[in-house]
Amino acid sequence: MPTSGGVYRCRGLSLGDSGAVAATPIRVAFLNDDQTPAPLPVPRPSPCPGLLRIVQALDGGICRVKLDAGRLDAAQARAVAAAARDCASGVIEATNRSNLQLRGVRRGEEERLVRRLLDAGLGPRHGPLAGADDVRNLMLSPAAGLDPHLSLDVRPLAARLLLRLQADSRYHALSAKFAIQLDGGEDLAMLEHPHDIWLSPMPAAPTATLVFGLAGCPARDRPLAALPAERGESLVLALLDLFLERAQPQQTRMRHLLQELAGEPLLEALQARLDFPLRRDERVAAWRRSPGRPWSHLGVQPQRQPGLAMVGAAAPLGRLDSACLEGLAELVERHGDGSLRLTPWQGVLLPNLAHVEAHQALLGLRGLGLLTEPDAPLARLIACSGSSACAKGLADTKGDALRLAERLGPRSDLPQLHLCGCERSCAAAHRAPLTLLARSGGFYDLYRHDPCHPGFGQLLASRLTFATAADYLAALPSQPTSGKPA
Repeated sequence: MPTSGGVYRCRGLSLGDSGAVAATPIRVAFLNDDQTPAPLPVPRPSPCPGLLRIVQALDGGICRVKLDAGRLDAAQARAVAAAARDCASGVIEATNRSNLQLRGVRRGEEERLVRRLLDAGLGPRHGPLAGADDVRNLMLSPAAGLDPHLSLDVRPLAARLLLRLQADSRYHALSAKFAIQLDGGEDLAMLEHPHDIWLSPMPAAPTATLVFGLAGCPARDRPLAALPAERGESLVLALLDLFLERAQPQQTRMRHLLQELAGEPLLEALQARLDFPLRRDERVAAWRRSPGRPWSHLGVQPQRQPGLAMVGAAAPLGRLDSACLEGLAELVERHGDGSLRLTPWQGVLLPNLAHVEAHQALLGLRGLGLLTEPDAPLARLIACSGSSACAKGLADTKGDALRLAERLGPRSDLPQLHLCGCERSCAAAHRAPLTLLARSGGFYDLYRHDPCHPGFGQLLASRLTFATAADYLAALPSQPTSGKPA
């Protein structure tokens, strides 16, 4: 008799010397006890795409592949490329959470697509498949363990947490959007995306120390308390347990719970679950996260490992295709260690390259049509799928972004600009400095981000045609080049 719902069996899982998941390929299968294919489980209802939850859009199904710390090896990249070509439209999106999305999944091809991705090791490593996939929302810097300026290598903590989240079915009750950030103090880091739980190191502490916050991000928020870095796993699990115990069914995110339980009552309830004291003193209250280095996700950057470099690039408007992903697999095998990392700037990072190889890899990335320079106009534009692929989109945002890039030309002074097809703002996890919000009738409203104004910020102009919006943007005064991209 088959196991109920099948068992997700993983072969070859191991931790490297650093505690991070080893780079060797991992074969997986969803099998009955007699090794025959088991029926794939039915995921819980949610509007969020996942590995099993293929959500329909105007251009076909969307399958989201959540990656362990954003990491993909060459064999997996080829598997994704082939699956996208054979079972979908071939369009692959790099997401702002360092994951991949396959668009245009054809009806009737869903199960074949999922099984091919599972066979490539692109799924949870433990636990019931559907629930375990939903909780793989753990973001690290793409340069975790590599950045010369990091204070803490968070990869071992990430590996332990990911295994616990997948293996313990209690945590599968969390929303598919519930997300955790583990910041190691890297220069190359996305610090503005909000997370339900975030941890960040305290520099210059006598022993490795983490601070943490809730429903926010390290760039803007003050921490609630500090703790020894080796107790990071215990803290996160205690916070998750507290959330699941106290939150009502309609309270799916940490920000919802904080409306009822915050401040001293929250910290007291948390401390009661811990066997170590949380630290709250003047140094913790004065902690501020140093800003990352702008645009360090593009081009050649040094690593902390002597003689090695990493090379970053962005996908134009977040879009790759099968041929590009296959080209990336060839590049990392020829010049690097056979792996690549997705970045929250909708791009890729090629790690562990010798310096002479890094410059060859940079040329290879440009040859694949990827963006490696900050003054490339498309490097400063993000856009959702728009009306050509989404029923809620009020404009062809991708097409308009391409035309806008041609009109603006290379500019290093243009702030990051988000072309948004509707108010859901799917393409941006946080507010961009400038937003063009589509309105009915082919018009856009232009906003400048301002913390004093709700939503997208201060309204600069309304009911702009595409042409007048382009003219308005071209006439904007120069901005400092140090502005961090969204």
